[in-house]
Amino acid sequence: MTGKNARHHAFLRLVSGNGEAFETESRYSLTSQEAVIGRDPSCQVVLDAMMYRMVSRRHAVVRPVAAAENSKFSWVLCDLNSANGTYLNGQRLYGCQELHAGDRIALGADGPQFLFEYAVAPQPTVITNQVAPLPSAKNPTQSKPDAVSFTQLFPIISTGKDLTRKAYLIPGILTVIFVVLMFATVGQPQANQVIVATYIALAAYYFIYQLCGKPKPWWMLVGAALSTVIILLSPILNLFIFFFRELLPGNVPPIDQPINSLTELFVRYFFGAGLMEELLKALPILGAYLTALALPSPWREKIGVWEPLDGILLGTASAVGFTLVETLGQYVPAASLQAGSEVGLQVLIARILGLPAGHMAYSGYLGYFIGLAALKPRHATQILAVGYFSASALHAFWNTAGHSNNLFLVVVGVLSYAFLMAAILKARALSPTRSQNFATRFLGPK
Repeated sequence: MTGKNARHHAFLRLVSGNGEAFETESRYSLTSQEAVIGRDPSCQVVLDAMMYRMVSRRHAVVRPVAAAENSKFSWVLCDLNSANGTYLNGQRLYGCQELHAGDRIALGADGPQFLFEYAVAPQPTVITNQVAPLPSAKNPTQSKPDAVSFTQLFPIISTGKDLTRKAYLIPGILTVIFVVLMFATVGQPQANQVIVATYIALAAYYFIYQLCGKPKPWWMLVGAALSTVIILLSPILNLFIFFFRELLPGNVPPIDQPINSLTELFVRYFFGAGLMEELLKALPILGAYLTALALPSPWREKIGVWEPLDGILLGTASAVGFTLVETLGQYVPAASLQAGSEVGLQVLIARILGLPAGHMAYSGYLGYFIGLAALKPRHATQILAVGYFSASALHAFWNTAGHSNNLFLVVVGVLSYAFLMAAILKARALSPTRSQNFATRFLGPK
Protein backbone atom coordinates (compact mmCIF):
# COMPACT_ATOMS: atom_id res chain seq x y z
CA MET A 1 0.00 0.00 0.00
CA THR A 2 1.65 3.22 -1.11
CA GLY A 3 0.78 6.83 -1.96
CA LYS A 4 -2.00 8.64 -0.18
CA ASN A 5 -3.36 5.51 1.51
CA ALA A 6 -0.08 4.72 3.27
CA ARG A 7 0.10 4.95 7.06
CA HIS A 8 3.02 5.56 9.40
CA HIS A 9 1.44 3.52 12.19
CA ALA A 10 1.62 -0.13 11.19
CA PHE A 11 2.08 -3.08 13.50
CA LEU A 12 2.30 -6.87 13.66
CA ARG A 13 -0.11 -8.79 15.86
CA LEU A 14 0.72 -12.32 16.99
CA VAL A 15 -2.40 -14.42 16.47
CA SER A 16 -3.53 -18.02 16.88
CA GLY A 17 -4.48 -20.29 14.03
CA ASN A 18 -8.04 -18.93 13.91
CA GLY A 19 -6.89 -15.32 13.79
CA GLU A 20 -7.59 -14.38 17.40
CA ALA A 21 -4.95 -12.38 19.27
CA PHE A 22 -3.27 -14.06 22.22
CA GLU A 23 -2.83 -11.02 24.46
CA THR A 24 -2.08 -7.31 24.39
CA GLU A 25 1.69 -7.94 24.64
CA SER A 26 1.59 -9.69 21.25
CA ARG A 27 1.33 -6.41 19.33
CA TYR A 28 4.59 -5.14 17.83
CA SER A 29 4.72 -1.61 16.42
CA LEU A 30 6.69 -0.99 13.23
CA THR A 31 8.87 2.10 12.96
CA SER A 32 11.15 3.60 10.36
CA GLN A 33 13.72 0.88 11.19
CA GLU A 34 13.60 -2.70 9.96
CA ALA A 35 12.18 -5.30 12.34
CA VAL A 36 13.79 -8.75 12.34
CA ILE A 37 11.60 -11.62 13.56
CA GLY A 38 13.19 -14.72 15.12
CA ARG A 39 14.41 -16.53 18.23
CA ASP A 40 17.66 -14.60 18.58
CA PRO A 41 17.56 -12.11 21.50
CA SER A 42 18.96 -9.41 19.19
CA CYS A 43 15.82 -9.50 17.00
CA GLN A 44 13.26 -6.72 17.23
CA VAL A 45 10.46 -9.29 17.48
CA VAL A 46 11.76 -12.08 19.73
CA LEU A 47 9.84 -15.36 19.89
CA ASP A 48 10.13 -17.90 22.68
CA ALA A 49 12.71 -20.52 21.71
CA MET A 50 10.95 -23.34 23.57
CA MET A 51 7.46 -22.57 22.27
CA TYR A 52 8.39 -21.86 18.64
CA ARG A 53 11.12 -24.33 17.79
CA MET A 54 10.34 -24.23 14.08
CA VAL A 55 11.35 -20.56 13.93
CA SER A 56 14.92 -19.78 12.88
CA ARG A 57 17.12 -17.51 14.94
CA ARG A 58 16.71 -14.75 12.32
CA HIS A 59 13.70 -15.91 10.35
CA ALA A 60 12.26 -12.92 8.47
CA VAL A 61 12.41 -9.13 8.38
CA VAL A 62 9.86 -6.36 7.81
CA ARG A 63 11.49 -3.33 6.17
CA PRO A 64 10.09 0.18 5.65
CA VAL A 65 10.13 1.73 2.19
CA ALA A 66 9.61 5.50 1.92
CA ALA A 67 7.28 6.85 -0.74
CA ALA A 68 9.00 9.67 -2.62
CA GLU A 69 5.90 11.87 -3.07
CA ASN A 70 4.92 12.24 0.59
CA SER A 71 7.77 10.61 2.60
CA LYS A 72 5.37 8.15 4.14
CA PHE A 73 6.13 4.47 4.47
CA SER A 74 5.00 1.18 3.12
CA TRP A 75 6.53 -2.09 4.32
CA VAL A 76 7.95 -5.17 2.63
CA LEU A 77 8.41 -8.65 4.08
CA CYS A 78 11.62 -10.58 3.29
CA ASP A 79 12.54 -14.14 4.20
CA LEU A 80 16.06 -14.46 5.69
CA ASN A 81 16.85 -17.90 4.26
CA SER A 82 14.93 -19.53 7.11
CA ALA A 83 14.95 -23.30 7.45
CA ASN A 84 11.15 -23.72 7.42
CA GLY A 85 10.24 -20.81 5.17
CA THR A 86 8.06 -17.73 5.50
CA TYR A 87 4.47 -17.79 4.25
CA LEU A 88 2.37 -14.80 3.18
CA ASN A 89 -1.36 -15.49 3.03
CA GLY A 90 -0.69 -19.22 2.71
CA GLN A 91 1.90 -18.97 -0.06
CA ARG A 92 5.60 -19.50 0.53
CA LEU A 93 7.63 -16.33 0.13
CA TYR A 94 10.83 -16.22 -1.87
CA GLY A 95 12.67 -12.91 -1.73
CA CYS A 96 10.56 -9.92 -0.65
CA GLN A 97 6.94 -8.83 -1.02
CA GLU A 98 5.10 -5.62 -0.18
CA LEU A 99 2.66 -5.93 2.72
CA HIS A 100 -0.96 -4.76 2.81
CA ALA A 101 -3.19 -4.45 5.84
CA GLY A 102 -4.78 -7.76 6.73
CA ASP A 103 -1.92 -9.85 5.35
CA ARG A 104 -1.19 -12.99 7.33
CA ILE A 105 2.47 -13.88 7.91
CA ALA A 106 3.36 -17.43 9.02
CA LEU A 107 6.84 -18.48 10.13
CA GLY A 108 6.93 -22.05 8.85
CA ALA A 109 3.95 -24.05 7.64
CA ASP A 110 2.84 -24.79 11.22
CA GLY A 111 4.56 -21.94 13.03
CA PRO A 112 3.40 -18.72 14.69
CA GLN A 113 1.30 -16.30 12.64
CA PHE A 114 1.19 -12.51 12.55
CA LEU A 115 -1.37 -10.11 11.12
CA PHE A 116 -0.01 -6.99 9.45
CA GLU A 117 -2.38 -4.11 10.23
CA TYR A 118 -2.96 -0.39 9.54
CA ALA A 119 -5.77 1.84 10.74
CA VAL A 120 -7.78 0.62 7.72
CA ALA A 121 -7.79 -2.81 6.12
CA PRO A 122 -7.92 -3.14 2.31
CA GLN A 123 -7.94 -6.49 0.51
CA PRO A 124 -5.11 -8.89 1.42
CA THR A 125 -2.22 -9.28 -0.96
CA VAL A 126 -2.02 -12.11 -3.48
CA ILE A 127 1.61 -12.85 -4.30
CA THR A 128 2.38 -11.94 -7.88
CA ASN A 129 5.80 -11.24 -9.28
CA GLN A 130 8.06 -11.06 -6.25
CA VAL A 131 10.74 -8.45 -6.22
CA ALA A 132 14.36 -9.06 -5.40
CA PRO A 133 15.45 -8.65 -1.76
CA LEU A 134 15.78 -5.01 -0.82
CA PRO A 135 18.91 -3.61 0.81
CA SER A 136 18.95 -3.38 4.60
CA ALA A 137 18.27 -0.02 6.19
CA LYS A 138 21.68 -0.30 7.81
CA ASN A 139 23.40 -1.20 4.55
CA PRO A 140 21.71 0.83 1.78
CA THR A 141 24.19 -0.21 -0.89
CA GLN A 142 24.90 -3.69 -2.16
CA SER A 143 28.05 -4.93 -3.82
CA LYS A 144 27.97 -6.50 -7.25
CA PRO A 145 27.05 -10.19 -7.18
CA ASP A 146 30.40 -11.25 -8.64
CA ALA A 147 32.52 -9.04 -6.35
CA VAL A 148 34.82 -10.80 -3.87
CA SER A 149 35.85 -8.97 -0.71
CA PHE A 150 38.96 -9.48 1.40
CA THR A 151 36.91 -10.88 4.29
CA GLN A 152 35.27 -13.38 1.94
CA LEU A 153 38.70 -14.68 0.96
CA PHE A 154 39.88 -14.72 4.59
CA PRO A 155 36.68 -15.30 6.63
CA ILE A 156 38.52 -15.81 9.91
CA ILE A 157 39.31 -12.07 9.95
CA SER A 158 35.66 -10.97 10.03
CA THR A 159 34.00 -13.60 12.22
CA GLY A 160 35.05 -11.96 15.48
CA LYS A 161 33.06 -13.02 18.53
CA ASP A 162 30.87 -15.34 16.48
CA LEU A 163 33.81 -17.72 16.25
CA THR A 164 33.68 -18.36 19.99
CA ARG A 165 29.93 -17.98 20.48
CA LYS A 166 28.57 -19.94 17.51
CA ALA A 167 31.40 -22.11 16.16
CA TYR A 168 32.09 -24.17 19.34
CA LEU A 169 35.70 -22.96 19.33
CA ILE A 170 36.49 -23.98 22.91
CA PRO A 171 35.25 -27.59 22.44
CA GLY A 172 37.26 -27.71 19.23
CA ILE A 173 40.43 -26.55 20.99
CA LEU A 174 39.93 -29.10 23.78
CA THR A 175 39.39 -31.85 21.21
CA VAL A 176 42.70 -31.01 19.51
CA ILE A 177 44.48 -31.03 22.88
CA PHE A 178 43.04 -34.41 23.82
CA VAL A 179 43.92 -35.87 20.42
CA VAL A 180 47.53 -34.77 20.84
CA LEU A 181 47.57 -36.29 24.34
CA MET A 182 46.17 -39.56 22.97
CA PHE A 183 48.98 -39.72 20.41
CA ALA A 184 51.52 -38.87 23.10
CA THR A 185 50.36 -41.77 25.31
CA VAL A 186 50.27 -44.49 22.65
CA GLY A 187 51.89 -47.54 24.22
CA GLN A 188 50.94 -46.41 27.73
CA PRO A 189 47.56 -48.13 28.24
CA GLN A 190 46.70 -46.68 31.64
CA ALA A 191 47.50 -43.07 30.76
CA ASN A 192 45.74 -43.41 27.41
CA GLN A 193 42.64 -44.85 29.07
CA VAL A 194 42.46 -41.92 31.50
CA ILE A 195 42.67 -39.42 28.62
CA VAL A 196 40.07 -41.23 26.50
CA ALA A 197 37.68 -41.58 29.45
CA THR A 198 38.05 -37.93 30.44
CA TYR A 199 37.39 -36.69 26.92
CA ILE A 200 34.28 -38.84 26.38
CA ALA A 201 32.94 -37.85 29.81
CA LEU A 202 33.47 -34.14 29.07
CA ALA A 203 31.73 -34.51 25.69
CA ALA A 204 28.76 -36.23 27.35
CA TYR A 205 28.55 -33.52 29.99
CA TYR A 206 28.77 -30.74 27.41
CA PHE A 207 25.77 -32.28 25.67
CA ILE A 208 23.75 -32.10 28.89
CA TYR A 209 25.04 -28.60 29.69
CA GLN A 210 23.88 -27.27 26.33
CA LEU A 211 20.47 -28.86 26.76
CA CYS A 212 20.06 -27.27 30.19
CA GLY A 213 20.69 -23.84 28.68
CA LYS A 214 21.78 -22.10 31.89
CA PRO A 215 25.33 -20.78 32.38
CA LYS A 216 27.09 -22.04 35.48
CA PRO A 217 30.73 -21.25 36.41
CA TRP A 218 33.01 -23.95 35.06
CA TRP A 219 34.92 -24.11 38.32
CA MET A 220 31.73 -24.96 40.18
CA LEU A 221 31.04 -27.85 37.82
CA VAL A 222 34.62 -29.11 38.06
CA GLY A 223 34.42 -28.68 41.82
CA ALA A 224 31.30 -30.86 42.01
CA ALA A 225 33.04 -33.64 40.07
CA LEU A 226 36.22 -33.40 42.15
CA SER A 227 34.22 -33.38 45.39
CA THR A 228 32.69 -36.71 44.45
CA VAL A 229 36.12 -38.10 43.55
CA ILE A 230 37.46 -37.05 46.96
CA ILE A 231 34.48 -38.61 48.75
CA LEU A 232 35.04 -41.91 46.93
CA LEU A 233 38.72 -41.95 47.91
CA SER A 234 38.03 -41.02 51.55
CA PRO A 235 36.78 -43.03 54.57
CA ILE A 236 33.32 -41.58 53.93
CA LEU A 237 32.76 -44.31 51.32
CA ASN A 238 33.35 -47.02 53.94
CA LEU A 239 30.70 -45.47 56.18
CA PHE A 240 28.21 -45.51 53.30
CA ILE A 241 29.03 -49.14 52.50
CA PHE A 242 28.65 -50.17 56.14
CA PHE A 243 25.28 -48.46 56.53
CA PHE A 244 23.62 -49.39 53.23
CA ARG A 245 25.17 -52.82 52.56
CA GLU A 246 25.60 -54.25 56.06
CA LEU A 247 23.00 -52.61 58.27
CA LEU A 248 20.45 -52.41 55.43
CA PRO A 249 19.69 -55.22 52.95
CA GLY A 250 21.99 -53.84 50.26
CA ASN A 251 24.59 -56.60 49.97
CA VAL A 252 25.21 -56.51 46.20
CA PRO A 253 26.03 -59.91 44.64
CA PRO A 254 28.73 -60.42 41.98
CA ILE A 255 27.48 -60.42 38.39
CA ASP A 256 28.22 -64.16 37.96
CA GLN A 257 26.63 -65.28 41.24
CA PRO A 258 23.34 -67.23 40.92
CA ILE A 259 20.28 -65.37 42.23
CA ASN A 260 17.01 -66.63 43.65
CA SER A 261 14.74 -64.03 42.07
CA LEU A 262 14.89 -60.69 40.27
CA THR A 263 12.76 -59.17 43.03
CA GLU A 264 15.33 -60.02 45.69
CA LEU A 265 18.08 -58.74 43.41
CA PHE A 266 16.21 -55.46 42.84
CA VAL A 267 15.81 -54.90 46.59
CA ARG A 268 19.53 -55.44 47.13
CA TYR A 269 20.45 -53.04 44.37
CA PHE A 270 17.89 -50.52 45.54
CA PHE A 271 19.61 -50.23 48.93
CA GLY A 272 23.21 -51.10 48.03
CA ALA A 273 23.51 -49.18 44.75
CA GLY A 274 20.53 -46.88 44.32
CA LEU A 275 20.07 -45.30 47.76
CA MET A 276 23.76 -45.41 48.63
CA GLU A 277 25.31 -44.08 45.44
CA GLU A 278 22.64 -41.48 44.69
CA LEU A 279 22.97 -39.98 48.17
CA LEU A 280 26.74 -39.99 47.82
CA LYS A 281 26.59 -38.19 44.47
CA ALA A 282 24.09 -35.69 45.89
CA LEU A 283 26.47 -34.52 48.63
CA PRO A 284 28.19 -31.90 46.39
CA ILE A 285 24.77 -30.48 45.44
CA LEU A 286 23.71 -30.22 49.08
CA GLY A 287 27.12 -28.78 49.96
CA ALA A 288 26.77 -26.09 47.29
CA TYR A 289 23.31 -25.18 48.56
CA LEU A 290 24.42 -24.86 52.20
CA THR A 291 27.63 -22.99 51.32
CA ALA A 292 25.78 -20.41 49.23
CA LEU A 293 23.44 -19.56 52.11
CA ALA A 294 26.34 -17.90 53.92
CA LEU A 295 27.60 -15.93 50.91
CA PRO A 296 26.58 -12.45 49.69
CA SER A 297 25.15 -11.77 46.26
CA PRO A 298 26.18 -12.38 43.45
CA TRP A 299 28.31 -15.29 44.71
CA ARG A 300 25.25 -16.80 46.33
CA GLU A 301 23.51 -17.10 42.96
CA LYS A 302 26.60 -18.37 41.14
CA ILE A 303 27.45 -21.11 43.63
CA GLY A 304 24.10 -22.04 45.12
CA VAL A 305 21.22 -24.26 44.12
CA TRP A 306 18.18 -22.03 43.63
CA GLU A 307 16.26 -23.85 40.91
CA PRO A 308 16.05 -27.29 39.24
CA LEU A 309 18.57 -26.38 36.50
CA ASP A 310 21.23 -25.73 39.16
CA GLY A 311 20.59 -29.14 40.67
CA ILE A 312 20.74 -30.90 37.31
CA LEU A 313 24.01 -29.22 36.30
CA LEU A 314 25.73 -30.03 39.59
CA GLY A 315 24.23 -33.51 39.82
CA THR A 316 25.39 -34.54 36.37
CA ALA A 317 28.85 -33.06 37.05
CA SER A 318 29.03 -35.13 40.23
CA ALA A 319 28.08 -38.19 38.18
CA VAL A 320 31.04 -37.57 35.86
CA GLY A 321 33.46 -37.75 38.79
CA PHE A 322 31.77 -40.85 40.18
CA THR A 323 31.80 -42.70 36.86
CA LEU A 324 35.45 -41.89 36.11
CA VAL A 325 36.59 -43.24 39.49
CA GLU A 326 34.35 -46.31 39.31
CA THR A 327 35.29 -47.12 35.71
CA LEU A 328 39.03 -46.45 35.86
CA GLY A 329 39.47 -47.76 39.39
CA GLN A 330 37.28 -50.86 39.28
CA TYR A 331 35.82 -52.07 36.01
CA VAL A 332 38.64 -51.35 33.55
CA PRO A 333 41.45 -52.84 35.73
CA ALA A 334 39.36 -55.98 36.31
CA ALA A 335 38.61 -56.41 32.59
CA SER A 336 42.23 -55.69 31.61
CA LEU A 337 43.54 -58.21 34.14
CA GLN A 338 41.24 -60.95 32.88
CA ALA A 339 41.27 -60.36 29.11
CA GLY A 340 43.89 -57.70 28.29
CA SER A 341 44.00 -53.92 27.85
CA GLU A 342 41.99 -54.01 24.60
CA VAL A 343 38.99 -55.45 26.43
CA GLY A 344 39.53 -52.92 29.20
CA LEU A 345 39.34 -50.11 26.65
CA GLN A 346 36.11 -51.56 25.25
CA VAL A 347 34.58 -51.62 28.72
CA LEU A 348 35.75 -48.04 29.31
CA ILE A 349 34.15 -46.68 26.13
CA ALA A 350 30.85 -48.45 26.77
CA ARG A 351 30.59 -47.24 30.37
CA ILE A 352 31.53 -43.61 29.70
CA LEU A 353 29.39 -43.30 26.57
CA GLY A 354 26.45 -44.55 28.62
CA LEU A 355 26.69 -41.63 31.07
CA PRO A 356 23.59 -39.73 29.82
CA ALA A 357 21.50 -42.89 30.26
CA GLY A 358 23.33 -44.04 33.40
CA HIS A 359 24.81 -42.17 36.34
CA MET A 360 24.14 -38.77 34.76
CA ALA A 361 20.49 -39.67 34.33
CA TYR A 362 20.01 -40.77 37.95
CA SER A 363 22.02 -37.92 39.51
CA GLY A 364 20.61 -35.27 37.21
CA TYR A 365 17.09 -36.46 37.93
CA LEU A 366 17.69 -36.28 41.68
CA GLY A 367 19.35 -32.89 41.19
CA TYR A 368 16.15 -31.65 39.56
CA PHE A 369 14.22 -32.47 42.73
CA ILE A 370 16.84 -30.87 44.98
CA GLY A 371 16.56 -27.67 42.94
CA LEU A 372 12.77 -27.91 42.95
CA ALA A 373 12.82 -28.23 46.75
CA ALA A 374 14.95 -25.07 46.91
CA LEU A 375 12.45 -23.31 44.65
CA LYS A 376 9.44 -24.54 46.64
CA PRO A 377 10.72 -24.94 50.24
CA ARG A 378 7.26 -25.47 51.75
CA HIS A 379 7.04 -28.83 49.98
CA ALA A 380 10.72 -29.74 50.26
CA THR A 381 10.26 -32.98 52.22
CA GLN A 382 7.75 -34.45 49.79
CA ILE A 383 9.76 -33.32 46.75
CA LEU A 384 13.06 -34.73 48.03
CA ALA A 385 11.49 -38.06 48.98
CA VAL A 386 9.95 -38.54 45.53
CA GLY A 387 13.19 -37.59 43.80
CA TYR A 388 15.50 -39.70 45.97
CA PHE A 389 13.45 -42.89 45.77
CA SER A 390 12.61 -42.58 42.07
CA ALA A 391 16.25 -41.93 41.09
CA SER A 392 17.36 -44.85 43.25
CA ALA A 393 14.73 -47.09 41.65
CA LEU A 394 15.97 -46.24 38.14
CA HIS A 395 19.51 -47.04 39.24
CA ALA A 396 18.43 -50.35 40.77
CA PHE A 397 16.46 -51.32 37.64
CA TRP A 398 19.56 -50.81 35.49
CA ASN A 399 21.76 -52.95 37.72
CA THR A 400 19.08 -55.64 37.92
CA ALA A 401 18.76 -55.67 34.14
CA GLY A 402 22.45 -56.56 33.92
CA HIS A 403 21.57 -59.98 35.36
CA SER A 404 18.68 -60.44 32.93
CA ASN A 405 19.08 -59.71 29.19
CA ASN A 406 20.23 -56.98 26.84
CA LEU A 407 16.70 -56.02 25.76
CA PHE A 408 15.83 -55.21 29.37
CA LEU A 409 18.98 -53.09 29.56
CA VAL A 410 17.94 -51.13 26.46
CA VAL A 411 14.47 -50.46 27.86
CA VAL A 412 15.78 -49.28 31.24
CA GLY A 413 18.52 -47.17 29.62
CA VAL A 414 16.07 -45.41 27.30
CA LEU A 415 13.67 -44.87 30.19
CA SER A 416 16.40 -43.34 32.35
CA TYR A 417 17.49 -41.02 29.54
CA ALA A 418 13.87 -39.99 28.94
CA PHE A 419 13.44 -39.20 32.66
CA LEU A 420 16.50 -36.92 32.56
CA MET A 421 15.38 -35.15 29.38
CA ALA A 422 11.90 -34.61 30.80
CA ALA A 423 13.44 -33.13 33.96
CA ILE A 424 15.60 -30.77 31.88
CA LEU A 425 12.66 -29.57 29.81
CA LYS A 426 10.52 -29.00 32.89
CA ALA A 427 13.41 -27.27 34.68
CA ARG A 428 13.87 -24.88 31.75
CA ALA A 429 10.17 -24.03 31.84
CA LEU A 430 10.31 -23.40 35.62
CA SER A 431 13.56 -21.42 35.56
CA PRO A 432 13.23 -17.93 37.14
CA THR A 433 16.05 -16.81 34.80
CA ARG A 434 14.47 -18.32 31.71
CA SER A 435 14.70 -15.13 29.66
CA GLN A 436 18.47 -14.95 30.30
CA ASN A 437 19.27 -18.60 29.59
CA PHE A 438 20.59 -19.82 26.29
CA ALA A 439 18.82 -22.54 24.33
CA THR A 440 20.34 -25.06 21.96
CA ARG A 441 18.74 -27.85 20.00
CA PHE A 442 20.83 -30.56 18.40
CA LEU A 443 18.17 -31.93 16.08
CA GLY A 444 15.94 -30.17 13.61
CA PRO A 445 16.21 -26.73 12.00
CA LYS A 446 17.76 -23.84 13.90
